[in-house]
Amino acid sequence: MCGITGIVAHSAVNLDLYESLSVLQHRGQDAAGITTCENGRFYMKKGNGLVRDVFYKKHMQRLPGKMGIAHARYPTAGTSSSAEAQPLYVNSPYGIALAHNGNLTNAEQLKEELFQTELRHLNTDSDTEALLNIFAHELQLIAKPDFNHEDIFIAVEGIHRRCRGGYAVVAMVVGKGILAIRDPNGIRPLCYGIRETELGPDYMVASESVALQAQGFELVRDIEPGEAIFISEDGEMFARQCAQDPVLSPCIFEYVYFARPDSIIDGISVYKSRLRMGQTLVQKILREQPDHDIDVVIPIPDTSRSTALEVAFHLNVKYREGFIKNRYIGRTFIMPGQKERKKSVRQKLNPIELEFAGKNVLLVDDSIVRGTTSKQIVQMAREAGAKKVYMASAAPPVRHPNVYGIDMASHEEFVAHDRTVEEITEIIGADWLIYQGLDDLIKAVRKGNKDVEQFDCSCFDGVYITNDVDDAYFKRLNDQRNDSAKNKKNIKAAGQL
Repeated sequence: MCGITGIVAHSAVNLDLYESLSVLQHRGQDAAGITTCENGRFYMKKGNGLVRDVFYKKHMQRLPGKMGIAHARYPTAGTSSSAEAQPLYVNSPYGIALAHNGNLTNAEQLKEELFQTELRHLNTDSDTEALLNIFAHELQLIAKPDFNHEDIFIAVEGIHRRCRGGYAVVAMVVGKGILAIRDPNGIRPLCYGIRETELGPDYMVASESVALQAQGFELVRDIEPGEAIFISEDGEMFARQCAQDPVLSPCIFEYVYFARPDSIIDGISVYKSRLRMGQTLVQKILREQPDHDIDVVIPIPDTSRSTALEVAFHLNVKYREGFIKNRYIGRTFIMPGQKERKKSVRQKLNPIELEFAGKNVLLVDDSIVRGTTSKQIVQMAREAGAKKVYMASAAPPVRHPNVYGIDMASHEEFVAHDRTVEEITEIIGADWLIYQGLDDLIKAVRKGNKDVEQFDCSCFDGVYITNDVDDAYFKRLNDQRNDSAKNKKNIKAAGQL
């Protein structure tokens, strides 16, 4: 999962890009990058770390131009090497910079084609580099000095024919403009907005609407699945459907965890969807535990707060903030390895003992993936004096890898893999555990926009809408993305092997 943004404006865009990346920091904490364009030249700064640690005043002064793109990286494939920080760049044809959110499920095939047939060398393990070179090759086939948006859209049609998976893309062509693309299933989010100025409208595209709002842009709409929009350097916008048979199937995990609550994705308020998750979750609690003895509901901050509030309200019990979060620790779910995740939980959360002492506590979390965090939090609640500790998940059991851009582990690393709820309860040390039902989750999210007929729920139900995921793919995925493989890659990238 990554955050991407792009701006074409009537004034310098460097600061707007920086601030929009800061707003999208929750989508990726591994690396950040900005590329701008002025007078036919690219200017780029990128590196490992948080946005605030990558960019300083001197860097911003070296990013001139009235159009640019930016990226906050969360690694799903490849390594944490700064060589894979985005945007990435190729000089032919024309000069293209590109940033990508998602994951290509046929990346290995594409890399082979690029090398064997199109004679293109890839210097990283990143599927973004493959996507960039596919775009470059498709544009090269129709290359001419006076190309326009029509030629761009023909190249995008080539991308959709060849690429599989979930992808949202921003790209910039030297001296021409910015392109935004969403995959034919609309799995990964992408939207655009306008900011009126005295000189005319400024345009911005971003992973989430909150990034637009923070920079004074008004959300126009989400980019449709398979659609491409091109904003010329002069501020003209063009849009075209470039895929055959597109079907909107947004990732439901965006609403559960990844997106900020103040974002609207495909017409659905993330905040409202999380409130409704609480309403459906509490109904299940009352069905399964009608004689519950819950004294207090406590959220695991921050994502589950909205859900926990609704649970407490409908249970008619107290809602309390029992854990205080250290704002300077990153999101545990996207820590690169199990050791880092285990270490960071107690650094990130500290219990307020008086909210636990002598009480039967219901802890509400957005989801349970590996179980590492849940186990430690349950133990912290007991150490703080809780009499009984119950756990509720706003999402169903996560049993399958997400192959479209969320770095979920291999099957074996999920606590719910081949286990019953009772077995999971014992592993995390809770007195009882309850999960949201998948139908209830879909109902809670879809109520925000009935026009969204289906969601990508693959991490819950194992149904992969691109129809190209098999056992061989999972074997490769496991080899690339389990914690052991990642640690080896990152050590090698650091020059220690």
